[in-house]
Amino acid sequence: MDKKTQLKFATICARENHVTDNGSPHILPIHASSAFSYESIDASIEVFSGQQEGYVYSRYGNPTVSSVQEKLATLETIDLPDEGFCVMTSSGMSAISTLASSLLKAGDALLTSTNLYGGTSEVFSKIVANNGVEVIYVDFNDEELLSEKIQSHTNIKLIYFETPTNPTLSCLDIRKITDIAKANNILTAIDNTFATCYLQRPLTLGVDIVIYSTTKFLNGHGNSIAGAIIGRDPHHRKAIWTSMKLLGTNCNPFDAWLVHNGLKTLPLRMDKHCSNALTLAQYLENHSKVKKVNYPGLESFTDHHIATKQMSQFGGMLSFELDGDLNDAKRFMDSTQLASITSTLGNTDTLLLHPATSSHLNIPKDIRLSDGITDGLIRVSVGIEDIEDIIEDFELGLR
Repeated sequence: MDKKTQLKFATICARENHVTDNGSPHILPIHASSAFSYESIDASIEVFSGQQEGYVYSRYGNPTVSSVQEKLATLETIDLPDEGFCVMTSSGMSAISTLASSLLKAGDALLTSTNLYGGTSEVFSKIVANNGVEVIYVDFNDEELLSEKIQSHTNIKLIYFETPTNPTLSCLDIRKITDIAKANNILTAIDNTFATCYLQRPLTLGVDIVIYSTTKFLNGHGNSIAGAIIGRDPHHRKAIWTSMKLLGTNCNPFDAWLVHNGLKTLPLRMDKHCSNALTLAQYLENHSKVKKVNYPGLESFTDHHIATKQMSQFGGMLSFELDGDLNDAKRFMDSTQLASITSTLGNTDTLLLHPATSSHLNIPKDIRLSDGITDGLIRVSVGIEDIEDIIEDFELGLR
């Protein structure tokens, strides 16, 4: 039945074309297939039973996704002697929830901070806690209190933190936290979305698991939603992959392919994001209508010395507090013309967000204020436009 004339019209429509073998694609293909076929039932049995490597179903694994996972793991472990693993998920939030379901069970405790992305705080308090996991909060800058919490809660199995944090850019000493965790046989996980592995490599500083919303800087173009969980321990990989498979939090091949496309220009983009952010932060720091600027690259920033130790550059994110109230913040954001008001970050263009009325809307006000998220705080994802145009746009808002 090799000749199309031997097949009826409806059959030709329904069947796949034969693969041509006289050339390999130069660009990673999108394997848009839900399932995979085999030459024989014995070949199928060997793959299903794990005797042979192969693909079964795209919820379990897909060639496009696998290729991008391999690249992400290689980038994250480039300074390390052994290979790592990466499990891609459907979003950054699904990466966090998949990790929690993989490593924590009822009766365990999670040690974290209130100074997190609002969505992360909510998944811990509304989902993880409801599954019988105790969520304990601590100020990671207080080493004595951190040690006390660990000693008084022997059920702590995972320490989770961000650095730089969203949206105040606070920086935590990664090595100090991991040293304390390892001394007490506790796993650590970090959200490295703001910095990316180009600027900061937590695995080299002792962290066990790195989380990403690849939607942001790793992709860099605002056209896909995906997440990644990266580590080094094969046992962690198996547990995380199993949770991803059974919960259905897998990444799809098209979104993985878009992340792969974005990674090609990651160093070029991040260099420009960083240089523009530093220049904008310096401009804002000297403006009479700005009360405070949060940017790790400023020498005046509280955590500048920590950032200098563990970051090669200081990133494309900053936040600043206007010398005013909510109305002043709204007036600034409505007056700019180049920057976009949007709920994401890490794109090539400059983006504005008002945390108190968006990302941290559901965080209790007293906690929000204690973390420095006031009504006058504006988060900026600094783009790669010409810096003179960005500053001119901000001048419109600050008039």
